[in-house]
Amino acid sequence: MKVQVVKNILEANDRIAMENRTLFDEKGIYSINLMSSPGAGKTTLLEKTITALKGKFNIGVIEGDIQDTYDADRIAKLGIPVVQINTGGACHIDGNMIRETLPTFNLDKLDLLITENVGNLVCPAEFKIGENVKVMILSTPEGADKPSKYPLMFQESSVLLINKTDLLPYVDFDLPKARRDALALNGKLKIIEVSCKTGEGLEVWYQWLTERIEDFQKTRPAAGK
Repeated sequence: MKVQVVKNILEANDRIAMENRTLFDEKGIYSINLMSSPGAGKTTLLEKTITALKGKFNIGVIEGDIQDTYDADRIAKLGIPVVQINTGGACHIDGNMIRETLPTFNLDKLDLLITENVGNLVCPAEFKIGENVKVMILSTPEGADKPSKYPLMFQESSVLLINKTDLLPYVDFDLPKARRDALALNGKLKIIEVSCKTGEGLEVWYQWLTERIEDFQKTRPAAGK
């Protein structure tokens, strides 16, 4: 009975997520589900990405946390629309939570919507929200064993950003192992090594994202914004 209940919850969420995705396609909005463990650097990466790309694209952000508005307040200082979702204990954002935030945005004016999911390496990978891609961050202090311990997150993601490479001389992180194990789970995974502190690798990330947004806007089902 419990298995069926879980299945029903996931199926209901998938339906809502598909409705979100259909709306995003109609509006020409490229959507990213950004995931990582707590402290891996999601918000800092967001700040860097917004600063680099807001001259090219209109960006909106949905911030997910169990409580507080600290991250949303940081993003709001960059002058873009942001909505905070406080899950009240839930370890992930789901499709319905995203749907409830959408009236807050002027969707006709957005090119890119980034959802910063709750810091967790398990639950967020299981719940679709209507995204085009899932992007995950693995920071070097976490250790290189995470692909083997949390395989679904790596299997579901399109991009893996290995963050805090500036700390490699000081932490026990086997970079070749992390890359090898992640690609064994997902051979199509794009891996980019970055440091939000020094800026290393960020241009590669910005270029990848820019190309995906531009390609999406050219080929989306309802072209013409």
